[in-house]
Amino acid sequence: MKRTFSLAIKSGRIAMRPDIPMLEEDNVRSGFFEREQYESVLAHLPEDIQPVIEFGYLTGWRINSEVLTLEWRQVDFDGAEVRLEPGTTKNKKGRTFPFTSALRTLLEDQLAEHKKLKKAGHICPNVFWRMVADERGGEKKPRAIVRFEKEWKKACKAAGCPGRIPHDLRRTAVRNLVRAGIPQTVAMSLTGHRTDSVFRRYDIVSAIDLKDAAHRLDEVASLVRVSR
Repeated sequence: MKRTFSLAIKSGRIAMRPDIPMLEEDNVRSGFFEREQYESVLAHLPEDIQPVIEFGYLTGWRINSEVLTLEWRQVDFDGAEVRLEPGTTKNKKGRTFPFTSALRTLLEDQLAEHKKLKKAGHICPNVFWRMVADERGGEKKPRAIVRFEKEWKKACKAAGCPGRIPHDLRRTAVRNLVRAGIPQTVAMSLTGHRTDSVFRRYDIVSAIDLKDAAHRLDEVASLVRVSR
């Protein structure tokens, strides 16, 4: 509505715009995984879905548009990085994520399975895939993973954290980067957040963070008492 009135004023159709009060926004993102919860959900997922979730947990990349669509041409083992080309991300900017030890191990394991498929006569460009039979129940062939909502909900319920969504992995990765002391600008570059405001919407404080803060206050207080 505000935009409509602005255009009307610009075109000379009206002289002024009425006051349009805005509702208060509550756009803080919530929901993330503690390490134990993540590992429990992972253990309850099918083996072909587990690498997808591991990659999302490590990088914070968007599952549907950036992880499931990832192809081997985007993985550079010599350069030790995985990349998204410009125009393929939500903000249209390219992005790279350097290998961590865990990320390299994950991708090397996937590459080993890819080579097995190739020897069996199957070529699949996707890093993450599953074996799927055609409608007539014929030979199973590798296909890109498109969705896994049923498996995800079942695993979360079995792990004791129902209601979680895959995007919580992105929130968790942001929190892990912050906890590791990574500068915000670097963290934003790794996860693909374009603006500070969007990055700050993630509610990255957990009960463990608060207890850790209290523990540090106790340590400071004990040092003060000793100095006296």
